[in-house]
Amino acid sequence: MNRNCILILTAFLLTASIAKGCSRLQEDDQHKLKRNPFKQPFSSASIWNMPIGSEAVYLHAGIERAMAKGMTIDEDLIVLTPYAPQTEIFTNYAGWNRNKNRCKPEGDLLFSAPIPDDFVVSPETWDGLTPNSGLAVLMPDGRTIKQTQPFARCKAGEPATSQYMFGDEDLYGEGYYGAHGGSGLSAIGGALRVGELLQESGPIQHVLKVNLYGQKNFYFDYETKGFRWPAKAADSYAEKNYGKARTQPVVKECRMGALLALPPSINLDSLGFETTPGRRLAEAFRDYGAYIVDDTAWDVYALVTEWGPDGRVKDEFEEAWGFFIDPGSKDTPWSRDMDRIFLNLHVVVNNSAGSIGGGGKPRKPLAPPISP
Repeated sequence: MNRNCILILTAFLLTASIAKGCSRLQEDDQHKLKRNPFKQPFSSASIWNMPIGSEAVYLHAGIERAMAKGMTIDEDLIVLTPYAPQTEIFTNYAGWNRNKNRCKPEGDLLFSAPIPDDFVVSPETWDGLTPNSGLAVLMPDGRTIKQTQPFARCKAGEPATSQYMFGDEDLYGEGYYGAHGGSGLSAIGGALRVGELLQESGPIQHVLKVNLYGQKNFYFDYETKGFRWPAKAADSYAEKNYGKARTQPVVKECRMGALLALPPSINLDSLGFETTPGRRLAEAFRDYGAYIVDDTAWDVYALVTEWGPDGRVKDEFEEAWGFFIDPGSKDTPWSRDMDRIFLNLHVVVNNSAGSIGGGGKPRKPLAPPISP
């Protein structure tokens, strides 16, 4: 073999070896990136990622039909932009008083966080008069999540305001707790995320969050204090409020922090869903369930959804499906689908720290592990 042939053969073998090595690296990277921690955070065993188990024990939640509106949402503000400019967040004392202004700094600096200058949360952009506005923001280290409530930033590029702070969480940890004031549960875990309920989206692969009308649906006694694991608390007004607008006894297990689910004994086809997103949500309620995290404080159901620099579920839902996620009328296909879900929800009564989702074989595979 002459010298030129040897050089050509050597180059060919080297190229093949490099290509094979790159292919292996790509496969390794794909394996590592099966789960995007920004889109589905926290450990595989977190309450927000654990499917319902085969040993789950179900009890009908007895949720009464919501009458004030077809459906509502509670928007969690999720800002995962650790390299954005630092925004100062000052104390404001308006809280949920609709006669006061959340926009104006009134006290000390709470903290600074990386938030894009054009992310505005104001009376002109938020949903309702006094939304919960729980903020979960990722800090520059790429893993510390700070949470506060109720967040406002009324003009682009200006400082923001809030009032209550909660303990830090690790994006790669369990992530149970945060800025849902009623329950003390996370403002990022369990939220319906941008891109998860589009026509081309696959199944939802995590636990959800809901709010219910406490006066009709939440149980309180002096032993339980109106909440159950994993919630840390109930609303401060629980004793005088929970269950007071109901003539029939409230189901004792239906408390703040309860895990709600559609039992597999219910044939979803038999419920007659009229919309594709309604049916898809029902599948998520069956396979993963949803935690009660707050009181709506009026006679509605609420699904907790994302709003952040990546977009807003409220807007993309309307664009994708041609109707509102929060219609006023009860007489729409989507509203009727929400009744089909909420009126059939059961409490997983044996959900606990030792048997998340009720224990046994999970209905779906566990979420792939993640690491920084």
